[in-house]
Amino acid sequence: MRLFVGIALPEDVRARLGELKGGLQGARWVSPENLHLSIRFIGEVPGGGEADIDEALAAIEAPAFPLTLSELGFFDRRRRVHAVWAGVERSEPLMRLHAKVEQALMRLDHEPEHRKFKPHVTLARLKRGSASEVGEFLEVQNGFSAGPFDVGCFTLYRSHLGRGGAHYEALADYGLES
Repeated sequence: MRLFVGIALPEDVRARLGELKGGLQGARWVSPENLHLSIRFIGEVPGGGEADIDEALAAIEAPAFPLTLSELGFFDRRRRVHAVWAGVERSEPLMRLHAKVEQALMRLDHEPEHRKFKPHVTLARLKRGSASEVGEFLEVQNGFSAGPFDVGCFTLYRSHLGRGGAHYEALADYGLES
């Protein structure tokens, strides 16, 4: 079972992100129902292992907080763009929640995340994206923002991989204190 922890986005924010679709050759846009902010990718978990993860995540205590998406950017490898994303304005409560999720998973002997946490919402994936083409797209979309919106919970998701891309299933929500 392939798992990750994330934050679901409100419908109006997903609609606003959906307005960005188009204008990038060969982009595979994430479907609106799959748009989310990943807090921590867990990966493959043997059957039954999700119960321990659920218990550890349920024990996390953290406050609810507002979040705003702003700016667009991209990830690249060897000068080839592989993803376009919407960034998140700096949020200390989000960073603390990420740290608590990381600690909870490490107590269950999950490997620590080796990449630095860069909060974002993946909008599109590209196989052969050029930085110049993506740069033009980002220039047209300059000034993007969505929110603020209230984050009242975080979610444990299961990722189902398929021919048409991944489909995400919410397994459990964990409330944050208001």
